[in-house]
Amino acid sequence: MRRGRRIAVDVGDARIGVASCDPDGVLATPVETVPGRDIPSAHKRLAAIVEEYEPVEVVVGLPRSLSGREGPAAAKVRTFAKEMARRIAPVPVRLVDERMTTVTATQGLRASGVNSKKGRSVVDQAAAVIILQNALEIEKISGRPPGEPVEVVI
Repeated sequence: MRRGRRIAVDVGDARIGVASCDPDGVLATPVETVPGRDIPSAHKRLAAIVEEYEPVEVVVGLPRSLSGREGPAAAKVRTFAKEMARRIAPVPVRLVDERMTTVTATQGLRASGVNSKKGRSVVDQAAAVIILQNALEIEKISGRPPGEPVEVVI
């Protein structure tokens, strides 16, 4: 397992959840929820987070259907990730499968007593934590970086 902090991003239409892990890749924790409607502002804030945390890489959740197919939401995330990769280069960006992370995050928050109204503000962060934990586990098991790299287009 490579040493270094990672950042995970859960891209949604309204909000973008952000999580980080410790340099040893043991524990993922929520960072913040970035408003997602103004894409240029969101990219600016995410670039500032990357600058502050100095990660070895950023993982972005790629939404797929349960069958593994990619739809319009995945196309939006791919476009978002390409722009992010351009802005934060040379920090690499990787796309990782995020199937069921929001559902899992919502269930976890409900189980811990967080109501749905309050949960909206943190569910994206919780989903980012799950995306990052999954990515860390994949790397620990396989010995390879998770997901697929996003090519930087300048």
